[in-house]
Amino acid sequence: MRVIAGKNRGHKLAELSGEAIRPTADRVREAVFSMLYPYLNAETTVLDLFGGTGALAIEALSRGAARAHIVDQSPSSCRVIETNLKATKNEEMAVLYQQDALSFLEETKDCYSLIFLDPPYGKGLLEKTLPLIRRRNLLKPEGVVFAECGYLEAFPEVEGLKIEKQKKYGRTIIALYTHAV
Repeated sequence: MRVIAGKNRGHKLAELSGEAIRPTADRVREAVFSMLYPYLNAETTVLDLFGGTGALAIEALSRGAARAHIVDQSPSSCRVIETNLKATKNEEMAVLYQQDALSFLEETKDCYSLIFLDPPYGKGLLEKTLPLIRRRNLLKPEGVVFAECGYLEAFPEVEGLKIEKQKKYGRTIIALYTHAV
């Protein structure tokens, strides 16, 4: 797994092992960041809620995002994220939280322009996190939520949010949510 573009382009990222780990494939990340291009600039604030390896947040930072908050409850994931942030020299632009995603959403006082939701498949986490993001007003007015799920799942409808784009990549489906007007 490598950083695809930007200041860290080509940098190899440390990975996690095990069947429960499912990093977003390079080709999917490339397609996603093509869609996210209009939302990435020097003022973009990122939340990577199910951090895994930190690849999504690091890719956003590499492409010019201002800062990122990365959340993962797994100690092994947090160690890999720390390694990847240090190796890409992004540790000063990111804050890592070893915490449950739902408790983080309940506690944070920040508001984000780009939120990544790539939770473990089949656990109903999109149905829990998306309404919480909306209810707590954690997405800036011009912001976007990137969500990923398995091909056997469906994206939830959330009052106040709409699916702007949706695309299938093999066994993965991605969607971009924005504020409903």
